[in-house]
Amino acid sequence: ELITREAACLSVLDRRLLDAELCGDPGPLAGLGNAEVSAEAARIACELDQQTVVEKMRRARSARHVRFRVAADGMMSMTVLMPAAQGQLVRQALAREAASAVAAGSERSRAQVMADVVVERVTGRDPVATPVPVTLNLVMSDETLLTGGEQPAQLDGYGPIPAALARDMVLAAAADATVGAALRRLYAQPGTNKLVAMESKARAFPKALATFIGLRDQICRTPYCNARIRHTDHVTPHAKRGPTSAHNGDGLCEHCNYVKEEPGWQAAASYDRYGRHTIALTTPSGAVYTSTAPPTPDGLRIFTRDVHIARIHPAA
Repeated sequence: ELITREAACLSVLDRRLLDAELCGDPGPLAGLGNAEVSAEAARIACELDQQTVVEKMRRARSARHVRFRVAADGMMSMTVLMPAAQGQLVRQALAREAASAVAAGSERSRAQVMADVVVERVTGRDPVATPVPVTLNLVMSDETLLTGGEQPAQLDGYGPIPAALARDMVLAAAADATVGAALRRLYAQPGTNKLVAMESKARAFPKALATFIGLRDQICRTPYCNARIRHTDHVTPHAKRGPTSAHNGDGLCEHCNYVKEEPGWQAAASYDRYGRHTIALTTPSGAVYTSTAPPTPDGLRIFTRDVHIARIHPAA
């Protein structure tokens, strides 16, 4: 695999030449690690057909991206795919910052400093000295926030977090004059867990309604998908007189939203006996799968977010 990855762009003849030069005598390969074997294959490929290798690298630049993955213990990983030259510049800059901090007597490790510098350069704030300044959505009950309740909160884009950690986030934001925190109440229908939301006459979901649906659904509602929500979609299509409402709305990833528009796919929304939003999805083969929104905290719902322009002020 290491060799074929570097040779894939070459002609059949050049691939044979690369294989003969690299593997004709296995002696030079003895003791080489994966990175060394890959580098040697890349060197030979450049010598055989430099133009083709250059074109391959130029095409690869279009695949640059950033991906986030949920990790254990309240952590999240970020992976960036970028051109090698830019990646080397980033690595050098992070290494310089880490070396400078360690030399100045920082108690953090080099790896910790590098991670903190990434956050600081992207957000413009020091993650060690100040609370998170960007929008941070938390869904929790009023008891969890105001009376020391222990029911976990939902951190948008991550999942359940301990009540104490959620309170710490809100209090840290409220205490910082440059960050602040705002509260928005989302009321529940008495006797059920169904959140009450608005409807719209427009085809596109208004921002507030889309935010509501995103907080309710948390991940793509297609069964077994688990991708991040990218689109707010009509369960019953708008073209078939489906309303723009919380009941007829769901959060989907981009792929699932496009697939759902193909012939043979059908979806219907309802609520289960616990008041949770439920979707029955029928595939072109006739199989039916059910998707139920995650449970929401008991009691009065409060949507908490950290913003730049709003603060919580003590009661008079």
